[in-house]
Amino acid sequence: MSDTTRPPAVQSQDLIYALDIGTRSVIGLLAKTVEDKVQVLAMEKLLHTHRAMMDGQIEDIAQVAAAVRTVTDRLEQDAGCKLERACVAAAGRALRTEQGHALRELSAPEPVTEALIAQLEAAAVAEAEQAIRGEEADTGQQQLLVGYTAIQYSLDGYPLATLLGHTGRRLEAQVVATFLPSGVVDSLYAVMRRAGLEVASLTLEPIAALNAAIPADLRLLNLCLVDIGAGTSDIAVCREGTVVGYTMATVAGDEITEALMKEYLVDYATAERMKFQLGQSDTLAFTDILGQEQTCTCQQAQTALEPAAQLLAKEIAQRVVNLNGAAPSALFLAGGGSKLAGLREKVADALGMDPKRVSVAGGHFKASAFSDVLSLEDPEYTTPLGIAISAGLGLINDSCQVTLNGARAKLFRSGDLSAMDLLMMNGYTYFDLLGKTGKPLILQVDGRRTIYHGQPAQPAQLRINGQEAQPSALIHAGDVVDFVPAQAGADCRLTAAQLAKRLGASAILMNGVRPDPDQEVPSGAFVVVAQGSDLPAAPTPAAPIPAAPVAPASPVQPQRAAATSVFLNGQPIALPAKADGSPYYVMDLLERTGIDFQHLQRPVVLRLNGAECLFQQALQAGDQVSIGYEDEVNNP
Repeated sequence: MSDTTRPPAVQSQDLIYALDIGTRSVIGLLAKTVEDKVQVLAMEKLLHTHRAMMDGQIEDIAQVAAAVRTVTDRLEQDAGCKLERACVAAAGRALRTEQGHALRELSAPEPVTEALIAQLEAAAVAEAEQAIRGEEADTGQQQLLVGYTAIQYSLDGYPLATLLGHTGRRLEAQVVATFLPSGVVDSLYAVMRRAGLEVASLTLEPIAALNAAIPADLRLLNLCLVDIGAGTSDIAVCREGTVVGYTMATVAGDEITEALMKEYLVDYATAERMKFQLGQSDTLAFTDILGQEQTCTCQQAQTALEPAAQLLAKEIAQRVVNLNGAAPSALFLAGGGSKLAGLREKVADALGMDPKRVSVAGGHFKASAFSDVLSLEDPEYTTPLGIAISAGLGLINDSCQVTLNGARAKLFRSGDLSAMDLLMMNGYTYFDLLGKTGKPLILQVDGRRTIYHGQPAQPAQLRINGQEAQPSALIHAGDVVDFVPAQAGADCRLTAAQLAKRLGASAILMNGVRPDPDQEVPSGAFVVVAQGSDLPAAPTPAAPIPAAPVAPASPVQPQRAAATSVFLNGQPIALPAKADGSPYYVMDLLERTGIDFQHLQRPVVLRLNGAECLFQQALQAGDQVSIGYEDEVNNP
């Protein structure tokens, strides 16, 4: 086979592709793990041609995806292979942090394993999640877990940096969990799908930046990292060996750019170029929006930027104090915005710190990364390096990996996770589980309201590790989940001839007119049955027939089988026999519960004769069915 026909090599498992999708640019980085460090093999950067992102949030998915694809194409040339998956980090806009605590007492002292630690941390994260669930119900915006950090362990009452390998009985863990609105994460995944990439790992930008800039052995000190991008300034604080919190500010490098735009009447791209040149020369040459060639000294530009730079420094200082309680022992500035001349001194002054204790990050990158082809001291590389380091050195807390339909599932939180949770995190809805019965045909036949039901949905198929499972079943690390969504049933459609046959009539009138035999009967029609050739006059409609189905009445059908009687939430219901003789299922009762399944805010429980059941469970006469919200069913 010639080189021109040989299939391109695919990305090896040990090749890390880290993508920093920022407000101003996309930076891609290829790396691999060598012993206990990450070796950077190649890096590519591309500026957005337009402002496709604001404050770290993706706004123009197509444009950002195109930039990601361009960076990926260039790196594929360097790697000599097709890149299929990338490690990414979500920006901190609308970031929420919550602390959670977990305690586990063993029956007897035993060595602490990684599995025990994972279970303990998962329970702590679950507690942190409870604090934001009420807000989700109020706003309708789901919060997704994108990372957590264990900030404190203890064993039998004694604090420890790690529990692994120690022997004890009483285990405790305190975590800081970080959450983002689902829309932030969904837009990131949309960009990746459009660029033809799979998300290999997901973390939060301040977590990634911290892993690059402040090695674990320095975290005994009270240190702070401020990663100043174009749209956001992400902040992380550590002390006593652990990370104690994250926050962010929506002031960053763009505020400096916008100040230049207003002062010199230039567009965004020109202002960005001017900002980059500050400190590199004595004068700046530019063309304003009127087309006039202009010059100014760097000193004049810096004076014009003074109010915006002061505002940025004060906002950073306020966020740091709110998070840390006071000024830290030392502070590192990272990101492209940290290069602004004089900003380091302004931040130190706003915090009341010695300027010598505020430094630009980059000096500690070598503790976790190295490169033979690039210089890694640039603070702008903090986030992409951090993403690579987090993935390559196993610093992303992802204790629950699950396969869904042959691919790694998107998981944004740990703790108890049901199959329903998993499916909804990966784009499915309740109706993919339950299906929809086909629309009924509702008529007035000889003045009597008559309903012909649509076909039942084809039940969904849900299996966990090859076994049929319920939506409420808990998911565990390593589980393999297979899911085939339910298929909606066919709507009931009848021609005039078919309706007449069902009614045992030789002819019918429909809305006062004798229809053609092949004419479809519309829902809401007024039908008059005729025996022989005697056709009575059509009745005058008193009112339109509502489209929504209500409790059905059996149509006139002399040879029809008897109805099935069941109880729904304690109330008897008569279910007319289906024309094809098929049984009713639990899912057929959903529309009779009054629950809006398209806007559920809490779990729904299905029970048949007192036992939890599947939605595709067939019904028999006399069955007792309960369908309701979990808290109402469990606590009537």
